[in-house]
Amino acid sequence: MPLTRRAATLLAALLPLIGSAQAQEWPTAKPITYVVPFTAGGSTDIVGRTIAHKLQESLKQSVVVENKPGQAGGIGAAYVAKATPDGYTLFGGTISTHAINASLYKKLTYDPMKDFEPITLVARLPNVLIVNAQLGVNSVQELIALIKKDPDKRTFASSGAGTSTHLAGEMLSDLIGVKLTHVPYKGTPPAMTDVAAGLVPFMFDQLTAALPLVKSGRLKLLAVTTGQRIALAPELPTMIESGIPGFEMSSWQAIYAPKGTPKPIVQRLNAEIVKALQQPDVKAKLTDQLGMEIVGSTPEELREHMAREIPRWAALVKKSGASAD
Repeated sequence: MPLTRRAATLLAALLPLIGSAQAQEWPTAKPITYVVPFTAGGSTDIVGRTIAHKLQESLKQSVVVENKPGQAGGIGAAYVAKATPDGYTLFGGTISTHAINASLYKKLTYDPMKDFEPITLVARLPNVLIVNAQLGVNSVQELIALIKKDPDKRTFASSGAGTSTHLAGEMLSDLIGVKLTHVPYKGTPPAMTDVAAGLVPFMFDQLTAALPLVKSGRLKLLAVTTGQRIALAPELPTMIESGIPGFEMSSWQAIYAPKGTPKPIVQRLNAEIVKALQQPDVKAKLTDQLGMEIVGSTPEELREHMAREIPRWAALVKKSGASAD
């Protein structure tokens, strides 16, 4: 039954009061759920569990991490987009969920810009080009020569369709002029395991995720995808230095709440998370162990960042012809 004009006016007047009451009560009513849209063990999961632990300490409330993998993070994102905007659901967003998916999926079940309240850009992180150690290549140019010579080596793995690791492979395909076949996985660990086993010849992913298998001699690192070399592995050349002009990209991690979450709650979460990111143990884990560049932005800065990233990746998706539908 449609609302009368008087009822609608009354409801509009009450909404700020309802939001204020929620903000005053929060976070005492119940535990907070932090949704990670990828499998356990990857960088998004590690960031989520690190932040959840710190929020639990500062807010004096339980923060439960829940993994909802699939569709390059889209399943978890759609779930959070429909969640009650009361401050009790948080989302570990990435370059995939809040930039790439907008153009990669024609029937995306959420809107990255309209369905979320940005809280903070957590960090940026580089990807690296990883190959099976038995592939017999020691440089990017040797890998390209092998790809051009052997059609059986024209496949690459990723942590999921629409992830930055997927688009990195599409970028390589476009820049070297060779059609590559994408093999998507539900997260980094299974993808990297198959590359280490030789089932797929190579992939792009985070450096720290690959290090254990590199140290065991099953994987080999060839280059970093950022414009400059990184402190965690200064011996690794960039893709540009390796003879691939124009190849520059980095992933990122951010935190969101469902659209309509009261502004005082968003501001409190932003303050607590930014404070946590400056703590020595968090810096040690994210920077020293994961190779991330910690940011800690305002909600407005994160929204502006997304507004730049979405069209940037849309251009690459269109050029490459990549699609996940």
